[in-house]
Amino acid sequence: MVANQNTEKKFDMTQPRNIATILSIIPGFGQFYNKRIIKGLLFLIITVAFLIAFWDFLDIGIWGLFTLGTIPREHHSIQLLIQGLISLIVLAFGLGIYAYNFLDARKDAIAKEHEKTNPTLLQGVRDFYNNGFPYFMILPGLLMLLFIVVLPLVFMIGLAFTDYNQYNAPPRNLLNWIGFQNFTDLVQIDIWKDTFFNVFTWTIVWTVVATTLQIVLGLFLALLVNDKRIKFKRTIRTFLILPWAVPAFVSILIFSALFNPTFGAINRDILSQFNLMIPWLSDPFWAKVALIMIQTWLGFPFVFALFTGVLQSVPTDMYEAADVDGGTRWQKLKFITLPHILFATAPLLIMQYAQNFNNFNIIYLFNEGLPAVRGQNAGGTDILISWVYKLTFETNQYNMAAAITIIMGIIVMGFAFYQFRKTASFKEEGRY
Repeated sequence: MVANQNTEKKFDMTQPRNIATILSIIPGFGQFYNKRIIKGLLFLIITVAFLIAFWDFLDIGIWGLFTLGTIPREHHSIQLLIQGLISLIVLAFGLGIYAYNFLDARKDAIAKEHEKTNPTLLQGVRDFYNNGFPYFMILPGLLMLLFIVVLPLVFMIGLAFTDYNQYNAPPRNLLNWIGFQNFTDLVQIDIWKDTFFNVFTWTIVWTVVATTLQIVLGLFLALLVNDKRIKFKRTIRTFLILPWAVPAFVSILIFSALFNPTFGAINRDILSQFNLMIPWLSDPFWAKVALIMIQTWLGFPFVFALFTGVLQSVPTDMYEAADVDGGTRWQKLKFITLPHILFATAPLLIMQYAQNFNNFNIIYLFNEGLPAVRGQNAGGTDILISWVYKLTFETNQYNMAAAITIIMGIIVMGFAFYQFRKTASFKEEGRY
């Protein structure tokens, strides 16, 4: 019986809050009911202006998003897709204002039920300045983020579910939504399957080996230079950081010349002394070895500088206590130095792996992902990001490039999120 009474009270349509909510179906009318005339007029004017300004755009945009056009050469599927995505953003913005219209009317009605005095317009402006001004100031940045970052990202995701390629391109042809066909082609059609798994495997090997080597080398040199027996520490650190100061693309182009099998200094001046001529650029295996060595050279200075800074903050009291307890160098490294520096640098080290996973510059500038491999539409040293570049700008396979990009994004986000959750620095964040 009590439950029924509570239910009846909860859905009492004579309550001001419910009346205001129902009237707010037409924006501004709930405010009129609450005797907030100016606010109600603002909601009504904004709604009418929004519908007049965007009705045709939203109508065509939503229609085009679902159909991608119906008349070849007259309808451009890409333009319709972009307009449809923009329409969704504009519609979400309009629905947000519409929802706020309900919440505002209901809040004022609840205040009216409790016989509270609603703030005047001037007081409302003052409250907005005190509480909502920061949100108002970041609104332009959020809008730019939507159209510069989110919109292209969603557009790329949309292309992954279409048949957009060099043989089916608008406006001559209309695009079609094909679901997950592009993803299934990657693992079913031979040329795509072989290429995808070979490139994916090499991308993982490249990421793990190259990044681990640069971290290990940076750590080793940082520990070495930090030793008390080493003199001229500043000079040594300056020289070790120099590779980081030189622009990466300059270093990569120089290394490309050095590794040239014909006139490169490595073969001609060094390996020739041992009667060796290694095909650095023409053999996939040796090209991969060269890339890993180059990335180790390019990446270790940052890790070295990072670890050098952290090592300065390790309390000397801990090492002194370890000496008193008879700790060896290995024990001090294992139980004092490594935990300390890994706790402070783990997120940055994880980002090194994510960065190398998508390290396009070194792959393309060194030898453009070559040499070619029979039966594949990617080069022997192509990683996923360089393969996507070729699919987009050289063979115009936009749908497959978008599908591979989605897979790459999922891998990077999943790996980074998992590792961040496991790091001690992430767990300690916000505890103090």
